[in-house]
Amino acid sequence: MSTNVLRTAEGWWVALGERAVPVDIKAATTAELIANRAAVREAALSDEAGTPIADLVALSPVTTPCRIVAQMVNYRSHARDSGFTGDIPPAFFRKASGSVSGPGEAIVRPSHVRFLDYEIELGLVMGALLPVGTVVGERDLPSYVAGLVVTNDVSAREIQLTKTQFYESKSYPTFTPTGPYLALLEPEDFAHLLDLRLKLSVNGELRQDRTLADMIVQPAQALTLLARFQNLDPGDLLLTGTPGGTALKAPPKTVEKIGALLPPTLKWKAFFKSQVRNPHYLHAGDVITATIATPDHHIYLGVQRTPVTDADCPPEVSRT
Repeated sequence: MSTNVLRTAEGWWVALGERAVPVDIKAATTAELIANRAAVREAALSDEAGTPIADLVALSPVTTPCRIVAQMVNYRSHARDSGFTGDIPPAFFRKASGSVSGPGEAIVRPSHVRFLDYEIELGLVMGALLPVGTVVGERDLPSYVAGLVVTNDVSAREIQLTKTQFYESKSYPTFTPTGPYLALLEPEDFAHLLDLRLKLSVNGELRQDRTLADMIVQPAQALTLLARFQNLDPGDLLLTGTPGGTALKAPPKTVEKIGALLPPTLKWKAFFKSQVRNPHYLHAGDVITATIATPDHHIYLGVQRTPVTDADCPPEVSRT
């Protein structure tokens, strides 16, 4: 059975129902915590009364600096929304670890960004070195992946599309809310991965809702492809793609054909002029709720609630 771990300014905690018990460990990083699973297991067996989780302010359970690598267009539903047809080649991009924020911390929209979008993603937290050249089979996943987290790959769409610049558009501070829980998995838990359901709502309206069965490239294959050129270390984070339902969607085919005849500057100007009427982009005052769990909560990553604010507004923090 997986063990849910929280991080606060005071240290690490094991979540046990509605209470949390401190882990007796001085771990400055997620990698150090993972290296001492014995202390986590000891806390999980504690009969202490603990502290109500509602009284804790959770930080990201993934500490920084670390590598953050993300998979691009990795759910069939997202591929349809994005206008892709046929086979989609696997692709990765990097995010700055300075974009990581806590599960209740406000997402801050930069003043020059108009089209701010959400992307719920399952995050894989590495538990061991993945050297270049490694081939990862399904049975090997427990040897490399320590646990799972809820993440939101927040995106500034006009920067992503007009500049074809994924790194900048997805790396602003607060653009990777992470947590609340780091679910540390036991080997038998990996059999439940495809049952995980990702749900994201904005102001109570359900926008994204899919299981991992909708994935195109599943975790073992993704790690094998990534290891062709990239090491990963304990504590590094792989975002595994988002399902359909984001604010951004491909225009109708007729519009797309007309746009292809225009110079790039005019094409994107016309596209974003049409996007002004799209009500699904994020605005100050919106609240995003994201959850990932199996139906029976055998694996449960907690509830992430992040308000949205503008850069010139004071930030807010929600309790877990």
